[in-house]
Amino acid sequence: MKSYGQFCPVAKAAEIIGDPWSILIVRELLLGSSRFNLLQRGLPRISPTVLNTRLKELEERGVIVKRRLNGQRGHDYRLTAAGRELSAVVEALAVWGMRWARDEMAAADFDVSFLMVDIQRRIDTAALPDGETVLCFHFTDLPRFGRWWLVCRGAEVDLCDADPGRDVDCYISGSSRDLIGVWMGDLSLTKALQTEAIQLVGARHLCRAVHQWLALASFAKTLRPTLKERRAGALPAVG
Repeated sequence: MKSYGQFCPVAKAAEIIGDPWSILIVRELLLGSSRFNLLQRGLPRISPTVLNTRLKELEERGVIVKRRLNGQRGHDYRLTAAGRELSAVVEALAVWGMRWARDEMAAADFDVSFLMVDIQRRIDTAALPDGETVLCFHFTDLPRFGRWWLVCRGAEVDLCDADPGRDVDCYISGSSRDLIGVWMGDLSLTKALQTEAIQLVGARHLCRAVHQWLALASFAKTLRPTLKERRAGALPAVG
């Protein structure tokens, strides 16, 4: 880890969590990912080598602890008390990012694999019928990895990037930009459905209840500044 050569606590904290991927690893741990493969799934563009290096560095600095799994092969990773205190930092960064850091989104930023992992974590299974429900998300603009499946059984939700071989109860179709836009609160789901930017096909009760089971991103409701406010660096007006 780099040193800024300053005693300032901001500088010292940045030496620990300021490296590429470190704060995102903390984000994933806060969201409940504790195994190496789950961390990779939430960070699909990190290499196994870099992930392993960052985990070792965070462990050495007391942010995480690595534990052997009882009766199983492998390890899991947990945040220490110091790591859990970063929850407020991650939340503040998320709010700031929603307000000020999303004006210029590159095509590479529309990562549907991360979107689907986030949907898997946040889908409200209590709003789904009893038994098994299979949802298929179709990204109409993607020739590869354009279809993802969620197999929901009670509170358990499995994410598949290949056909699980089960009958689909509801198809959700749209471009990656529109589906991510809805998820992040940039585009109203109601408006997207009315304009057919997003289309639902399947069981009528699932289509009617989509606003209940498709919980949006954690910070989708963050109040955002208008274009004029952004240019002035002003906070969004309330009310």
